[in-house]
Amino acid sequence: MAALLITAALLGLALGVMPLAPASVVAVLLGVLVLALLFARRRRLHGPPLIRRGTAVAVALLLAMAWGALHRPQPAAHDPVRQLQGPGGSTEIRLQGTLLRDAPSPLPPQGCSLPLQSAGGRVQLRLTPCQPLQEGWRLAVSGTLSQPRPGPHPLLAGSAERLAREGIWSELRVNQLQVLQRPATPIVDLRRRMASALIARGGADLGGLWAALVLGSAVVPVPQAVRESFRVAGLSHALAASGFHLTVLLGAVMAVAKPLAAPVRWLAAAGAMGLFLLLAGPQPSVVRAVLMAAVAFAVLESGRRSRPLGILALTVLAMLLWSPSWLLDLGFQLSVAATAGLLLSASDLEAVFRRGLPTWLAAALSVPVAACLWTLPLQLLHFGALPLYAVPANLLAAPLLSPLTLGAMAMAVLSVLPATAPLLGLLALPLAPLTRLLLLITQAFAQLPMAQWQLGRPLPWLVALLGLGLLPWLLPEGWRGPGALQPRRWGAALVLLVMALHAGVLLEDQLLLVHQPRGDLLVARHHGRAALVSTSADGRLCRQAGQLARGLGVQRYDWAVLFDPVASDAPACWQALSPTWLAPMEGLPVLQPGMRLQSPGLGLRLIGPTALVHELAIQARPWLLLPDRQSFRAWRLAGDRQRDRAVWLGFVPRLEERQQLIAAGIAELWISGERPQRAQAWPAHWRASGASGSLQAAIR
Repeated sequence: MAALLITAALLGLALGVMPLAPASVVAVLLGVLVLALLFARRRRLHGPPLIRRGTAVAVALLLAMAWGALHRPQPAAHDPVRQLQGPGGSTEIRLQGTLLRDAPSPLPPQGCSLPLQSAGGRVQLRLTPCQPLQEGWRLAVSGTLSQPRPGPHPLLAGSAERLAREGIWSELRVNQLQVLQRPATPIVDLRRRMASALIARGGADLGGLWAALVLGSAVVPVPQAVRESFRVAGLSHALAASGFHLTVLLGAVMAVAKPLAAPVRWLAAAGAMGLFLLLAGPQPSVVRAVLMAAVAFAVLESGRRSRPLGILALTVLAMLLWSPSWLLDLGFQLSVAATAGLLLSASDLEAVFRRGLPTWLAAALSVPVAACLWTLPLQLLHFGALPLYAVPANLLAAPLLSPLTLGAMAMAVLSVLPATAPLLGLLALPLAPLTRLLLLITQAFAQLPMAQWQLGRPLPWLVALLGLGLLPWLLPEGWRGPGALQPRRWGAALVLLVMALHAGVLLEDQLLLVHQPRGDLLVARHHGRAALVSTSADGRLCRQAGQLARGLGVQRYDWAVLFDPVASDAPACWQALSPTWLAPMEGLPVLQPGMRLQSPGLGLRLIGPTALVHELAIQARPWLLLPDRQSFRAWRLAGDRQRDRAVWLGFVPRLEERQQLIAAGIAELWISGERPQRAQAWPAHWRASGASGSLQAAIR
């Protein structure tokens, strides 16, 4: 009964904090109902007992939903964002506050951003150029306050979504800055000293990895290439401060303190956990690991039997009651899911693997497989991609991570002690080759074909159904009861249904427009393939085009066309997106008369006598592309009489232009920009993207 109440409370908090789609809510509630019925069947509860327990679960669910809704992240009464006059506005403001993070190092030439805690709430500072500021400093800043821009498409999360998870609702473009105070920050200084000593000893790659093993990559500068290779290989958890690092530290401390008296053991364990929390910072995944370790240690020291799953559930519930917004943290979600997988499925998987594998290999293999299976829905929901070689990569990296973590922690301690430089160098001798081997393994897996399997980001309700379908296969044998075969059959059918529905979404013909002030992206899709048209060669737009490709399950675009006459500042980025990308060169147009870009079901050609009007074809449906008024006038002068056309305009038409479009008999019109207020002559089949937004439609 307690397990059901905790489960209901956790789901209620999730529904209260997260603005899920209605279909997702229905799927989650159905999952709760199924679990409750399975539990009732296993316990043979009927009649009044079932009614009483069902009522208690429903009440717990509703109370938790209300608590989560009341504590959903939102601006405080005196938050700086309250000074703005409506969305999209800006105002000049002066604030005083404390920095919550160091400025990045090395400092990027285009500037940087970092959070400031003021008396009313948090605000994100945007500095150009960046300045060498440190966490804990008190500043007086003045500049232009505005709201962060939301993402133009669900696959392109903007700064508004990211900052909202941190409790930040406004951005301040700093014009003037004054350092008021540099107070002592002993804990932060200790982190800096440890990280800088390790990086100085091992260099950016090796030293950055050692520092991340001690402090976590959230608080130390790890080279982007190292981060990316660990992410692609499925080893990101090694760089994030988590339960694994605490387990290694606590295990080593308790091995030394085992023969000592109980009070000394308790003090050593508390010191290890407290030190880990101080150094890694109060990140949700770190707090979860420390609380679970503390409860488990107390239970074991009392001589009672530990219930790890109950400890996990109570820890998560307590954390979310304290701060429901932690549920929105991706690291927290992955940490809880992976821990639940290890507790619920690792032993069963090990028993299965023992049937055909050696005992040591079965034990080693069960841990990464359980973690991967339980985090699978979250990986698809947030990234739309899976690290295909995560299990073998973890299998090879696991023997290296424990000694490297212990060694890095020992080096970190020595780095802050006086006269320990010789010991530090001596300890680095065996660690350096082990670290190079880990980096070599990670890079080798990251460079394999399809290291990141691009499956596309499924719809949220499909992810909920996928989790529900996997549940009968992942729960322990004792939880499923004697009639386990039937739920497994339903689960398998549900997984197959999710796969079929998601494949149908990925394979349909579709046109997607993403409009932003910096330019437009048009993505044409046909049977899982895609082509790209961009009005700007900007590198940031290229990175967003890459995000769209990953979210849509596309490995590479068949071809990409840039209508920007200015040379790209990131040609390597565009080249990585597509083997065929074209842009105007030396004043010449992208396509010459008679030229045509073609791939299966997708094509681009010139129409008319000028090089300004292009036609994008998706299967048999052509779209006229008119990115500017010059191309619009060229199209009108060409006397195109084909009616029922579909047209995209890269600008908002004036009244006269709207009348001309109506007279031309345009069947469908997409416009990049906001619809004018009180616009006359605006047919129902005309659609505008907004100042920053997207349009999407299936092509029939």
